[in-house]
Amino acid sequence: MSMLRRKLWRDLLAMRGQVLTIALVVASATGGFIGSLGTYHALQRARDGFYAEARFADLFVDVLRAPLPVAHAVARLDGVVDAEANVEAASQLVVAGVSEPLIARLVGVPAGSAPRLNRLHIRRGRMIERAARMEALVDEGFAAARHLAPGDSVTVILNGRREALDIVGIGLSPEYINPTQGGVFPDPKGMGVFWVDNERLAGAFDLRGAFNHLSVLLAPTASRPQLLARLDTLLRPYGGRGAYARRDQSSHRIVTQEMEQQRVLGTVMPAMFIWVAAFLLNVVLARQVATQREQIAALKALGYGNGRIVLHYLGFVAVVVSLGLALGLGVGEWFGRYMTGLYSEFFHFPATPFRVEPMLVLVAGGITAAAAAAGALLAIRNIVRLSPAQAMHAPSPPRYRRLLLERAGIAAWLPMTTRMILRNLERRPLRSLLSITGIAASVALVISGTFWWDAINAMVDRQFNSAERGDATVAFVNPRAGSTRLEVGRLPGVLEAEAFRSVPVQLRSAHLGYRTVVLGLPANARLRRALDAAGHPITLPAAGLVVSLGIAERLAVHSGDMLQVEALEGARVHRELRLEGTVDDQLGLVAYMDRQALNRLMAEGDAASGMDVRLDGRAKGALLARIRATPGVATLVIKANSLQTFRETSARNVLVFSAVFTAFAATIAVGVVYNSARIALAERSWELASLRVLGFSRREVSALLLGELALEVAVAIPLGLAMGYWLAVYLTGEMQGDTIRIPVIIAARTYLLAIGAVLAAGVLSALVVRRRIDALDLVGALKARE
Repeated sequence: MSMLRRKLWRDLLAMRGQVLTIALVVASATGGFIGSLGTYHALQRARDGFYAEARFADLFVDVLRAPLPVAHAVARLDGVVDAEANVEAASQLVVAGVSEPLIARLVGVPAGSAPRLNRLHIRRGRMIERAARMEALVDEGFAAARHLAPGDSVTVILNGRREALDIVGIGLSPEYINPTQGGVFPDPKGMGVFWVDNERLAGAFDLRGAFNHLSVLLAPTASRPQLLARLDTLLRPYGGRGAYARRDQSSHRIVTQEMEQQRVLGTVMPAMFIWVAAFLLNVVLARQVATQREQIAALKALGYGNGRIVLHYLGFVAVVVSLGLALGLGVGEWFGRYMTGLYSEFFHFPATPFRVEPMLVLVAGGITAAAAAAGALLAIRNIVRLSPAQAMHAPSPPRYRRLLLERAGIAAWLPMTTRMILRNLERRPLRSLLSITGIAASVALVISGTFWWDAINAMVDRQFNSAERGDATVAFVNPRAGSTRLEVGRLPGVLEAEAFRSVPVQLRSAHLGYRTVVLGLPANARLRRALDAAGHPITLPAAGLVVSLGIAERLAVHSGDMLQVEALEGARVHRELRLEGTVDDQLGLVAYMDRQALNRLMAEGDAASGMDVRLDGRAKGALLARIRATPGVATLVIKANSLQTFRETSARNVLVFSAVFTAFAATIAVGVVYNSARIALAERSWELASLRVLGFSRREVSALLLGELALEVAVAIPLGLAMGYWLAVYLTGEMQGDTIRIPVIIAARTYLLAIGAVLAAGVLSALVVRRRIDALDLVGALKARE
């Protein structure tokens, strides 16, 4: 073994504590990067592969009733590859042993054969066939949530008539990866998709020879805007509700948003971690090389060239980075497989394989290695330029001058130890600034990983307690008279009822458009309210619109501007309405109107789409029984069930992700603070030994070094808190979507946690440094300068 190699292993052994902490920092950064971005790529591959295999349609349109020849006419349009029509309907659902209200989404498919578009992937069982009793495939999410399997039976209400469904298989469809019944997030416990014989479903709803849902597959060169307009023109006479592209399809929109959030979390936060790890490696190795100035000079005097010396220190970099990458690969693979497994429970793709991608490993390793090498080379360059005789001498002391505090006349009031600490920081401002920046960055990372708990809790409280104050929502099959609230109010367990009107619309401003719904609420609504940015309820204007802030941003409009509003049901009313204000919705983006004004707009009299109700929980069972016996009621959604579903799906995934990244951030905080303290000790061992010889006690000498560390931490903490807040602002801004707008809410406990993590790292580092100061070899430290 060569001398330089032996020196390398001796240095690594002597610095084993620092090497391990740096490796853990690299492992946290690279593991988070590899695992989270690998999860995003795995989901992307699974989605795109499923879409291609299933021939997922590009355009969709819902109608009241259109004859089948219209679908054939659509298939003959230029740019259309295929068009397939079917019948779909929502129904109440009864599952044995389940007391809460359930919803079935019934989708018609050809019995005995596969649909041409939106093909089904059968997980278990077989395809449906024509039989005496209606057979059905059920979606995997609902089957898992309600423990259904082939051979089980459920009951649905088909147009007021009870019908038994025999489950013969469990399936997946690209159209219902995340099924939702008009909500902003999926409800696998409360809503199930059932694929049944299209002919029998059409007969049950008086749609024989007709359809109410059309899927269209386009050629790659087709013009989507033109074909959307053609579809609208063709289907408007049949009650068309406006053709829409895949990007507006509810399941795809939810999938895309969740994946975009994963992409942001998988790139921005790990990139910050890698930046901090690279920064730490750069600073640590630059300062470590500087402490070996005399050793480098001795090597040059013994005949070692600059190239061999540089390679020696690059070898140190390679060992540290390789150790960190090896740990990071293990962490990243575990993290990626775990997160992919969580998302596979949420996204029901046929397969979601996770693999460690070599390119991600190369990127993460390349960044950290390049930063570490740059730090080492920068320090070596300044030393190897010197002749051996010059390098063997101690570096020239920094220029000493009176402190700013001394010139201000304040220093005389400070203890000598404090003045010494301040003098050392002021004479090396760049080094102090780098240490403070590194510690502040670790504080910011802890905050960015932890604040999600605060934000989601605040969002849930605002949406489910302040905005939606009712306990349940009753939706009608077709709009009914608003006076129906009196009938609903007499149902068992209903304490209060308020009617609302919901109309799907297309909003336009100049060339910008957005598809959403207008909610018509009572003038003095109590159970569902529109809230301003401060969380206060607003009074809806007697005319005009109020829209979610996200819609206003997408359409680039402000209060006082005019909006084009096209209703997508009924007579397809088209009006220009004034934007009267915005509301701060955090779950879903909708528009609001006074219900009477919306009724006038639709020229329909006093009409309601459903009721928000406040319930007596003790009578919920009796209410459900009555609702199931009411033909005009389509669904009953219990708010508590929706909240539980949200916590178990979208919120759970984000919170698990944030918990793992908080652990990574805490590891980085320990690494930053510990290495700052250890390097400071290595740099100042001669000074500390001199003070000990001059009569300073161990406690006084420790106070000098640890006081400097404490001052750096004290300055870094407020800077880190500010950096953490703005990082949270950036992250939430990047993750805003159509279904969830995460607020920037950081509770005091999150700030305290970040402060506590850094202080704990500081105390741990102080204990280690104090022990090493107590064991300091005075003779050896002083002879280092001889």
